[in-house]
Amino acid sequence: MSHKLLFISNGHGEDNHSSHIIRSLRELAPDLDIAAAPIVGQGHAYRNIDVPIISPTLTLPSGGFTYTNRLRLINDIRAGLLTSTWKQLRAVQHYVPQCDLVFATGDVVGQCFAYLSGRPFISFTSPLSAMYEGTLKIDMVLKAVLKSPRCLTLFSRDAYTAKDYQKQGFTKAQFGGIPSLDRLKSKGKDLQLDANRPMMSLLPGSRIPEAIRNFKLLMGLATEIARLNPDIQFRAALVPDVMASLGTVAAEAGWHHDEGKLTFPASGEPIVSVLCFSDAFSDIVCNTTLVLGMAGLAVDQAMAIGKPILQIPGAGPQFTYAFAEAQDRLLGLSVKTVGTEPATPAILKEAAQYAVATIQDEAYLKACIANGQERFGPFGASYRIAKVVLDTLEKLDAGKAL
Repeated sequence: MSHKLLFISNGHGEDNHSSHIIRSLRELAPDLDIAAAPIVGQGHAYRNIDVPIISPTLTLPSGGFTYTNRLRLINDIRAGLLTSTWKQLRAVQHYVPQCDLVFATGDVVGQCFAYLSGRPFISFTSPLSAMYEGTLKIDMVLKAVLKSPRCLTLFSRDAYTAKDYQKQGFTKAQFGGIPSLDRLKSKGKDLQLDANRPMMSLLPGSRIPEAIRNFKLLMGLATEIARLNPDIQFRAALVPDVMASLGTVAAEAGWHHDEGKLTFPASGEPIVSVLCFSDAFSDIVCNTTLVLGMAGLAVDQAMAIGKPILQIPGAGPQFTYAFAEAQDRLLGLSVKTVGTEPATPAILKEAAQYAVATIQDEAYLKACIANGQERFGPFGASYRIAKVVLDTLEKLDAGKAL
C-alpha cells in the first residue's frame, strides 16, 4: 500500500533538513508518494530531488529572518506575505485530505500549518535549541500545537534540547539531529589543493543579495589573512546565483576573475587567490582547516564534523551580530565571532590575526572535534527520523484496521 506524505517547512535550512529525510525515506521505502509545501523561498532543496511542490512560493525580503529585526516584517507584508501565506495554507488544506501523514520542519509557522492541516503530524523544530539560553522558551501557540494529540512525535536538532523538552512535559520529544550530516562526506571533487598547506573555506550563505555582500567581506578577510600568512589556500563554497555574479563581484571589489578563480589585486603580483565552486560544499568543508563563515546551517554542519569557525558580522538580514552571537552560544568553543558591527577594515585585520593563530593551535583544533560530536552527535539523523516516519505509518495503518 502506497502512503502519501506532505512535508511542510518554513526556511531554506528547513527545506534542506527535510530533503535529506526524504532521500532516506526513498531509500527505505521507494513507493512512498511525497510532496512538499515550502513556506519561505522557492523550495530549491525539494526541486533538486524532484519532489513536487503543492503550494505557491514567495521569496521574502527578509528571507524569513524577522526575529532579529521585527521591522523587516513590515517589508515582508508589503511584498505579499499575508496573501501568500493564506494561499499556501489553503493549498495545504486542499491537498492534505489524501495524505496519511504530515511532517513539519521549522518553528511556530511551519508547526501551525501542520496543525491547521487537520491531519496527524510529526514535528521537527530544527531552528530551536535549548543550548542558546539553557532552556527553551516556548510560546503558548507553539506549546498548544506540540501538545496536540495529532502531534505524534517531536524531534529536536540536538540531544540537549530533547532532554529540555522532556523536562517541560513534552513526552513525545526525542533526539533527531541534523539530517544533512549523513551525506556530508568528500565526494572526490578536485579542489586543486596542495596537501601540505592549510586551507580556509569561505561560506557566505545562500540568500541573494546578502550572500554577495557577505562574500565581498570574506574576500577582504582572505586578503588580510594572506598578508599575514601567504601559505594559506582559500576555497569558496557558493550557491549558483553568487557563482554567476563573480565577474561583477570581482570588478566591484578590485579583483580579477577567471573561470571561478579570483585574484587580488586585479593587476600586478597577486596577494591572494580564491578558488570558487558551486558544487563542492561537502569536499570544501571536509578538507578545510578553518571555516570563515557567514551562514547558518552550513556553519552548523562544519562545526558538527569538528571544524573551527571564525565569523564576522554583516549587514543582514540574516547574518548580523545578533545572529552570529546566537551561533556562538549554540556552537560553543568551536566558533569565534570578531566584531559587533558589520565588518570594518579594523575588524577584518583583527579577525585575520585570530585566523592565522587558530590554525596553529593543535590543542584547540582537537577540542573542536570533540565539541562537534558532543553537541550534534551521534550522526544518522535522516535515517533515524525516516524510520520513525515509517513506524508511524504502520501504526496509523494498524489503527485504521481496528
